[in-house]
Amino acid sequence: MILLARHGETAENRERRFQGQKDVALNETGREQARALAEQAAGEDVVALYTSPLIRAAETAAIVGERLGLQPRPDDRLKEVDVGAWQDRLKDDVEHEDPDSWAAFLRAGDGFRFPGGESFAEQQERVIAALVDVTQRRELPALLVCHRGVVRCALAHTHRKGLDTYHDWRVPNAELVRL
Repeated sequence: MILLARHGETAENRERRFQGQKDVALNETGREQARALAEQAAGEDVVALYTSPLIRAAETAAIVGERLGLQPRPDDRLKEVDVGAWQDRLKDDVEHEDPDSWAAFLRAGDGFRFPGGESFAEQQERVIAALVDVTQRRELPALLVCHRGVVRCALAHTHRKGLDTYHDWRVPNAELVRL
Protein backbone atom coordinates (compact mmCIF):
# COMPACT_ATOMS: atom_id res chain seq x y z
CA MET A 1 0.00 0.00 0.00
CA ILE A 2 1.10 3.55 -0.71
CA LEU A 3 0.03 6.39 1.53
CA LEU A 4 0.22 10.00 0.40
CA ALA A 5 0.17 13.09 2.59
CA ARG A 6 0.22 16.73 1.69
CA HIS A 7 2.69 18.83 3.69
CA GLY A 8 1.61 20.87 6.70
CA GLU A 9 0.27 24.39 6.36
CA THR A 10 2.36 27.38 5.26
CA ALA A 11 1.61 31.09 5.53
CA GLU A 12 1.10 31.08 1.74
CA ASN A 13 -1.57 28.36 2.05
CA ARG A 14 -3.44 30.54 4.49
CA GLU A 15 -3.17 33.50 2.08
CA ARG A 16 -4.41 31.37 -0.87
CA ARG A 17 -1.20 32.10 -2.75
CA PHE A 18 0.25 29.91 -5.52
CA GLN A 19 3.48 28.41 -4.18
CA GLY A 20 4.33 25.99 -6.96
CA GLN A 21 7.94 24.92 -6.66
CA LYS A 22 8.96 27.84 -4.44
CA ASP A 23 10.60 26.82 -1.18
CA VAL A 24 8.36 27.87 1.69
CA ALA A 25 8.66 26.73 5.31
CA LEU A 26 5.82 25.46 7.46
CA ASN A 27 4.11 27.82 9.87
CA GLU A 28 3.44 26.75 13.47
CA THR A 29 0.08 25.27 12.49
CA GLY A 30 1.87 23.27 9.80
CA ARG A 31 4.36 21.89 12.32
CA GLU A 32 1.49 20.89 14.64
CA GLN A 33 -0.22 19.20 11.67
CA ALA A 34 3.02 17.35 10.86
CA ARG A 35 3.25 16.05 14.42
CA ALA A 36 -0.37 14.83 14.22
CA LEU A 37 0.39 13.20 10.86
CA ALA A 38 3.38 11.46 12.46
CA GLU A 39 1.15 9.98 15.14
CA GLN A 40 -1.38 8.81 12.57
CA ALA A 41 1.37 7.32 10.37
CA ALA A 42 2.80 5.47 13.38
CA GLY A 43 -0.26 3.23 13.30
CA GLU A 44 0.25 2.29 9.65
CA ASP A 45 3.43 0.16 9.91
CA VAL A 46 5.17 2.36 7.33
CA VAL A 47 8.54 0.91 6.27
CA ALA A 48 9.65 3.55 3.72
CA LEU A 49 9.29 7.33 3.71
CA TYR A 50 9.68 9.52 0.61
CA THR A 51 9.39 13.27 0.27
CA SER A 52 9.34 16.11 -2.15
CA PRO A 53 12.59 18.05 -1.65
CA LEU A 54 10.68 21.33 -1.29
CA ILE A 55 11.11 22.68 2.25
CA ARG A 56 7.45 22.50 3.29
CA ALA A 57 7.26 18.79 2.42
CA ALA A 58 10.78 17.94 3.62
CA GLU A 59 10.11 19.60 6.98
CA THR A 60 6.85 17.66 7.33
CA ALA A 61 8.62 14.41 6.37
CA ALA A 62 11.44 15.05 8.86
CA ILE A 63 8.92 15.38 11.70
CA VAL A 64 7.15 12.19 10.55
CA GLY A 65 10.45 10.37 10.01
CA GLU A 66 11.67 11.19 13.51
CA ARG A 67 8.52 9.64 14.98
CA LEU A 68 8.70 6.57 12.72
CA GLY A 69 12.46 6.07 12.95
CA LEU A 70 12.76 6.46 9.17
CA GLN A 71 15.00 8.68 7.08
CA PRO A 72 12.98 10.55 4.41
CA ARG A 73 14.16 9.88 0.85
CA PRO A 74 13.85 12.96 -1.39
CA ASP A 75 12.42 12.49 -4.89
CA ASP A 76 12.20 15.45 -7.29
CA ARG A 77 9.24 13.83 -9.05
CA LEU A 78 7.14 14.50 -5.94
CA LYS A 79 7.50 18.29 -6.29
CA GLU A 80 4.42 20.44 -6.73
CA VAL A 81 3.47 21.51 -10.23
CA ASP A 82 5.53 24.35 -11.71
CA VAL A 83 2.95 27.15 -11.76
CA GLY A 84 5.17 29.41 -13.90
CA ALA A 85 4.03 33.04 -13.96
CA TRP A 86 1.42 32.36 -11.27
CA GLN A 87 4.03 31.60 -8.59
CA ASP A 88 3.68 33.92 -5.59
CA ARG A 89 0.38 35.33 -6.92
CA LEU A 90 -2.80 35.32 -4.89
CA LYS A 91 -5.44 33.05 -6.36
CA ASP A 92 -8.07 35.79 -6.07
CA ASP A 93 -5.84 38.15 -8.09
CA VAL A 94 -5.36 35.60 -10.88
CA GLU A 95 -9.10 34.94 -10.97
CA HIS A 96 -9.93 38.66 -11.28
CA GLU A 97 -7.10 39.68 -13.61
CA ASP A 98 -7.24 36.71 -16.00
CA PRO A 99 -10.69 35.09 -15.78
CA ASP A 100 -10.21 33.02 -18.96
CA SER A 101 -7.02 31.39 -17.67
CA TRP A 102 -8.62 30.92 -14.27
CA ALA A 103 -11.58 29.14 -15.88
CA ALA A 104 -9.19 26.90 -17.83
CA PHE A 105 -7.36 26.11 -14.57
CA LEU A 106 -10.63 25.11 -12.91
CA ARG A 107 -11.51 22.83 -15.86
CA ALA A 108 -8.05 21.22 -15.44
CA GLY A 109 -7.72 18.20 -17.71
CA ASP A 110 -4.83 16.97 -19.83
CA GLY A 111 -4.56 20.20 -21.78
CA PHE A 112 -4.15 22.77 -19.01
CA ARG A 113 -0.70 24.34 -18.70
CA PHE A 114 0.28 27.08 -16.26
CA PRO A 115 1.50 30.16 -18.16
CA GLY A 116 5.25 29.67 -18.40
CA GLY A 117 5.03 26.50 -16.33
CA GLU A 118 4.10 22.85 -16.37
CA SER A 119 0.96 21.08 -17.55
CA PHE A 120 -1.08 18.81 -15.30
CA ALA A 121 -0.32 15.97 -17.73
CA GLU A 122 3.44 16.52 -17.33
CA GLN A 123 3.10 16.60 -13.57
CA GLN A 124 0.99 13.45 -13.57
CA GLU A 125 3.52 11.61 -15.75
CA ARG A 126 6.35 12.24 -13.28
CA VAL A 127 4.15 11.48 -10.26
CA ILE A 128 3.04 8.13 -11.69
CA ALA A 129 6.66 7.25 -12.53
CA ALA A 130 7.59 7.90 -8.88
CA LEU A 131 4.69 5.76 -7.64
CA VAL A 132 5.68 2.90 -9.95
CA ASP A 133 9.27 3.04 -8.68
CA VAL A 134 8.14 3.02 -5.04
CA THR A 135 5.88 0.03 -5.73
CA GLN A 136 8.64 -1.87 -7.52
CA ARG A 137 11.00 -1.45 -4.54
CA ARG A 138 8.52 -3.57 -2.55
CA GLU A 139 9.10 -1.60 0.65
CA LEU A 140 5.45 -1.23 1.52
CA PRO A 141 3.56 0.32 3.09
CA ALA A 142 5.33 3.50 2.01
CA LEU A 143 4.42 7.08 2.87
CA LEU A 144 5.06 9.86 0.36
CA VAL A 145 4.97 13.39 1.78
CA CYS A 146 4.26 15.73 -1.07
CA HIS A 147 1.81 18.40 -2.28
CA ARG A 148 -1.88 18.80 -3.07
CA GLY A 149 -1.23 18.69 -6.82
CA VAL A 150 0.77 15.47 -6.50
CA VAL A 151 -2.01 13.79 -4.51
CA ARG A 152 -4.60 15.03 -7.01
CA CYS A 153 -2.59 13.70 -9.96
CA ALA A 154 -2.26 10.31 -8.30
CA LEU A 155 -5.96 10.11 -7.46
CA ALA A 156 -7.01 11.37 -10.90
CA HIS A 157 -4.96 8.56 -12.43
CA THR A 158 -7.26 6.08 -10.70
CA HIS A 159 -10.42 7.62 -12.17
CA ARG A 160 -11.83 6.96 -15.65
CA LYS A 161 -12.17 10.72 -16.25
CA GLY A 162 -8.49 11.23 -15.40
CA LEU A 163 -7.25 14.78 -14.95
CA ASP A 164 -10.74 16.16 -15.57
CA THR A 165 -11.28 15.22 -11.89
CA TYR A 166 -8.20 17.13 -10.68
CA HIS A 167 -10.13 19.73 -8.68
CA ASP A 168 -12.68 17.20 -7.40
CA TRP A 169 -10.24 15.77 -4.85
CA ARG A 170 -10.21 17.47 -1.46
CA VAL A 171 -6.66 17.31 -0.08
CA PRO A 172 -6.26 18.99 3.33
CA ASN A 173 -2.84 19.69 4.78
CA ALA A 174 -1.14 16.74 6.51
CA GLU A 175 -3.93 14.21 6.01
CA LEU A 176 -3.22 10.61 4.99
CA VAL A 177 -4.63 9.45 1.66
CA ARG A 178 -4.57 5.76 0.72
CA LEU A 179 -3.90 4.70 -2.84
